[in-house]
Amino acid sequence: MGKAPDSIPSRLERGEAVDIVIMAGPALDNLIAQGKVVAGSRVDLVRSSVGFAVKTGAPKPDISTVEKLKQTLLNAKSIAYSASASGTYFSTELVQKLGIADQVLPKSKQILSERVGTVVARGDAELGLQQVSELVPIKGIDYIGPLPEPVQQVTYFSAGIVKNAKEPAAARALIKFFTSPQAAPIIEKTGLEPVLSKP
Repeated sequence: MGKAPDSIPSRLERGEAVDIVIMAGPALDNLIAQGKVVAGSRVDLVRSSVGFAVKTGAPKPDISTVEKLKQTLLNAKSIAYSASASGTYFSTELVQKLGIADQVLPKSKQILSERVGTVVARGDAELGLQQVSELVPIKGIDYIGPLPEPVQQVTYFSAGIVKNAKEPAAARALIKFFTSPQAAPIIEKTGLEPVLSKP
């Protein structure tokens, strides 16, 4: 989203030839409301969870329960978090819910224009938080696991058909494939959870 030249709204505004857009559900709903994406075409594709990583070979703290997560955050010397939805949740909701904002935020840094995992791999932060799918492909880090369920924030990424799509039938077929059992193993490898369509 946003107004950057390569953002989806900017590209649609320029009239780029696009049949399908895939983005966070609420952002897609905005484009539907603006009439840029066909109403009723939204299909949820994947659930994206937030997780933590450490540098490869570093001890992996236990974050399996809310209490253990809280202790891990208090014990960490430095924490990196993204400038997107997961980082906003961490800095404005999660640490406040846990009652540790005053202790944790001063040693936490928002990362702009690079992946959190890259910062952790370099050793510039002991602990990194981002969408699981953003952490998994980064070399030099070990993924610890997702936030515990009671404090997890799940984002749905959804597909929609652009209003002036040149190939709407092909677009529908591709979206149907994305939600099929055949696509599920590939999606899971990326750290995302597939949302399968009803048979």
